[in-house]
Amino acid sequence: MILEVIRYPHKVLRTISQDVGDFDSHLHELLDNMYETMMHKNGVGLAAIQVAKPLRALLINIPREDGEQHKEDLLEIINPVILESSGQITWSEGCLSVPGFYEDIERFNNVKISYFDRLGNACEREFEGFEAVALQHEMDHLNGVLFIDKLPLLKRKKFEKELKKNGYKVV
Repeated sequence: MILEVIRYPHKVLRTISQDVGDFDSHLHELLDNMYETMMHKNGVGLAAIQVAKPLRALLINIPREDGEQHKEDLLEIINPVILESSGQITWSEGCLSVPGFYEDIERFNNVKISYFDRLGNACEREFEGFEAVALQHEMDHLNGVLFIDKLPLLKRKKFEKELKKNGYKVV
């Protein structure tokens, strides 16, 4: 089922998500619906809070070199914790909750995380480049942070001015 993606400036996006405790059929259904929603919206990542579920769950599905996303590449990441980070990378980021806006954001180029899969199995993995960027972007959502919060003041003001021009109330 395709879910509604919450858009900025909706205050639910500022919610700090809670740890997932039950790795049950409700979680599996949420993850499946999030995947269907993300693919429908042409996204590469989606956090549960973006579909109004304040749970520490996120998906990432990076396209391959041919530009296609394959379900076998899907990462379902529950209760992630960054263990290590290094390097810097600047990436032009966008967000399903901030449609039509892209901006260069500086992130760590390498991150190592611990997390759980949909069955509750403990996992540990290293990410680099685009995968690391997408992971950090989605993990920010779990903490009520959006990529626009990382913009320098002048770019943030420009973004807010553009929103107001298009009839959005900025909070």
